[in-house]
Formats: sequence, C-alpha cells, structure tokens
Amino acid sequence: MTWQTGLLGFAAGLLISLITSPVGVSGAVFLLPVQLSVLHVPSPAVTPTNLLFNIVSGPGALMRYRRFGLFGPLTRLLLAGTLPGVALGAALRVFAVPGPRVFRLVVVAVLLPLGLWLCLRAHRGPGRERPPPSRRSILALSLAVGTVGGIYGIGGGSLIGPLLAGRGMAMKQLAPAALACTFITSIAGAGTYVLLAMVTPGDVSPLWVMGLLCGTGGLIGGYLGARLQPRLPETRLRQLLGVLATALAVLYLFQAVA
Repeated sequence: MTWQTGLLGFAAGLLISLITSPVGVSGAVFLLPVQLSVLHVPSPAVTPTNLLFNIVSGPGALMRYRRFGLFGPLTRLLLAGTLPGVALGAALRVFAVPGPRVFRLVVVAVLLPLGLWLCLRAHRGPGRERPPPSRRSILALSLAVGTVGGIYGIGGGSLIGPLLAGRGMAMKQLAPAALACTFITSIAGAGTYVLLAMVTPGDVSPLWVMGLLCGTGGLIGGYLGARLQPRLPETRLRQLLGVLATALAVLYLFQAVA
C-alpha cells in the first residue's frame, strides 16, 4: 500500500463519517464501494476491514452522544438481535455467501422507496406520526440487519436507521443507539473473522493498516458530525437520512447493473 492510498483512505473515512454520524450511520456502507473500487481491498477481506473501520471510528461519535445514555433499553434490544446475527453473517460470508449483485439489489429494493419517502415526509412537514415499532419488530429487524452486517461489513446502522425512523422513532433517540450497537456488533464481527482466518485459507483477515487509517479519519469525522446533531432539527435529520438512504440505493443500483 502506498502513502497516497493510505491518505485517500483516511480522507474517505473522515468525510463519510462527518456526513453520516448525525443520523446514527457509521459510514461503513458508503466506505465499502470505495474500498473495493478505489482502494482495491480484496474480497472477503474487505468485510472485516470495514468492521475494523467501525471499531476505530465509532468512539468519535459515541463520545459526543454519551450524555444521551448510549446503552439504554433501545441499544440493548438492538444488540440482542445484531450480536447473534453478525456471527451468523460472518460464517455465511466465508462459507456460503450470495454474490454481491444480489446484496446490492436487495439494498436498492429496501432503501430506495424508504429514502424517497423519508425525504418527501420531511419536505411536507411532520404530519401524523406513526406509532413506534414494537419490541418484537425491533428485535426481528436487528437480527436481520446484524446478519447482513456480518456478511458485508456495513455495521447495519445504515439499514436499521431508515427502517426505524420510517416507523416513527425519533432521530435523537435512534442515532446514539444505532451507533453504539454498530460499534459493539463490529467488535464481535471482526473477532469472528479473525477466528475464521485461523482455519480458512484466503483473504479472510482484515487489512489492518487500511482499516486503521480509514477508521482514524472516521474517528475525527464522527466526532465532528455528532457535535452538529443537536443543532439540527428533527425534520432536517430525517431529510438527511432519507438523502443518504436514497444515494446509497442509487449507488448500489448503478453497481448492480454495470
């Protein structure tokens, strides 16, 4: 790896986290295509490298969100689903993962209509709020998101955030819980990949230097982005989350059909 590649990874992590951390998204889901297409991280090593990014970058935003109570009931409920899910996803990624094209099309199908709806809802104003989702619904969603996060190294916040926001959950409650859950889940996922690397040939371990450089940029960007969150109204936070979800869907649609 050249110093130019390392600097590019640092800058990408900083910029992405600055934009995504106010709405509880780690940014790994946007970093994934950068690692594959620009930084040329091999597969499946790109998945644990992305999880390493979450581990290093997570404390930046969490330091700013700690006054909201990071490990409250919502965080514990999310962890009850994502922790077993990420271990399952890591095993599937190494031994029986579907192709990346399938994953991208699923992301498009989920996030494109949801992102557009969040943008439209924010543009029209608050309107009639939907009741918050039940504990059973949150647990089921977090298990599914944890499995996807374990397979693709995206942490899951980019999926659980729009899904729960669309169900009526307040962003100032959701963002800290989603980031705390992503951080702990990423530790479990990266540890699972390290164990699998001991018994599996190929590029299974993370690229440590690249993950640390991207994560250091994300650490700074996440801290700065979390400082902005209390200054943004709920409508603007929902709008930002909708724009991010829509942009991600369009990006993955382009990659799926290219």
